[in-house]
Amino acid sequence: MDLITRNHFEQLLKKQEFPAVSIYMPTVRAGPEVRQNPIRFKNLVKRAEEMIGDLGASRNGFLQPVREMVKERLFWSNQSAGLALFLSRGVFLAFRLPVRFDELVVVADRFHTKPLLPFLGKQERFYILTLSLNGVSLLQCTGQDLKDLTPEGVPRGIAEALKYDDPQRQLQFHTGANSPGDRRPAMFHGHGAGIDETKDNISRYFYQVDRSLRPALHDENVPLVLVGNDHLLALYREANSYPHLLGKGVNVNPDALTDEELPGRAWSVVEPFFLKTQQEKADQYRDLMDTGLTSKDLREILPEAAHGRIESLFVSTEVHRWGLYDEQTGQMVLHERQEPGDHDLMDLAALHTLIKGGNVYVVPQNQVPDQSPICAIFRY
Repeated sequence: MDLITRNHFEQLLKKQEFPAVSIYMPTVRAGPEVRQNPIRFKNLVKRAEEMIGDLGASRNGFLQPVREMVKERLFWSNQSAGLALFLSRGVFLAFRLPVRFDELVVVADRFHTKPLLPFLGKQERFYILTLSLNGVSLLQCTGQDLKDLTPEGVPRGIAEALKYDDPQRQLQFHTGANSPGDRRPAMFHGHGAGIDETKDNISRYFYQVDRSLRPALHDENVPLVLVGNDHLLALYREANSYPHLLGKGVNVNPDALTDEELPGRAWSVVEPFFLKTQQEKADQYRDLMDTGLTSKDLREILPEAAHGRIESLFVSTEVHRWGLYDEQTGQMVLHERQEPGDHDLMDLAALHTLIKGGNVYVVPQNQVPDQSPICAIFRY
């Protein structure tokens, strides 16, 4: 499995029946070292088994589905940069992902998800709307891949959008393609109305598109990037009612881009938006220091995260804080190194923040404000 959906992510955030096993490892995509992938994985599975035993839990058959993966040659010959695997009594998920993980095994009553948060947190989710006279597509991008969310009822091109118009205002149109790889845009001609009439028809087409997208976007607050030729982007902006449309788009015929190329082109537009938001939150943290609305103390942050008080949380990708936390009493025990059954308590703070609707920024240590591995802005 190569794409983590929001449903997967929500499943990973839930508390699990013990034991919940999380395994991360770097993987090799090509060359002779590919043969090391299953060997390295087998060693990590053995480590998980030892940790389960150290905690007094039964190991009878629990890890068998994972052991079977070692024998799947096709799986190991088709890897990305990293593998993340999650196993509990009710969950078995494995993801080949374009990020290189450090080796890590965690056995607890929750999955360890911090390595995933840099590209799964909601602040990195955005929409792409591709525009052409032949049709539009609404795509969700999570930094990994695209998911088509185009709702039913969206006009499949300008011809369909205007087919019920007055016949005097209908368009004649035709397309041409010299070869399967030659995607020329449709050519449109108004009936004696000239270019103004053409613009008017395109505008009416885009107003229909905007209306048909409202049910899918009405409760969203993530950025939307337009992809299409400049004259179409300008006309769509006039019709748009979605408040989070970015001011800059991608000026290219979307039919000329592959599914692999499209996220990268859109990301070049949306990345400054995310970095700006992150920087604004870092500046806000510094402005609020010494007001009681910030903290860099994990012993204070984790209980407040569990109670939904954190608006924004910065967590270092490079640091773990292993230990135990009792959500009923608020009692916390920190360990110098990982012990069986430990949580990374910074990961636990991030999970609670996300569940309660806060923002989480998992970033390199030098991007965490206040020279601390973790810091938070409180809602009140």
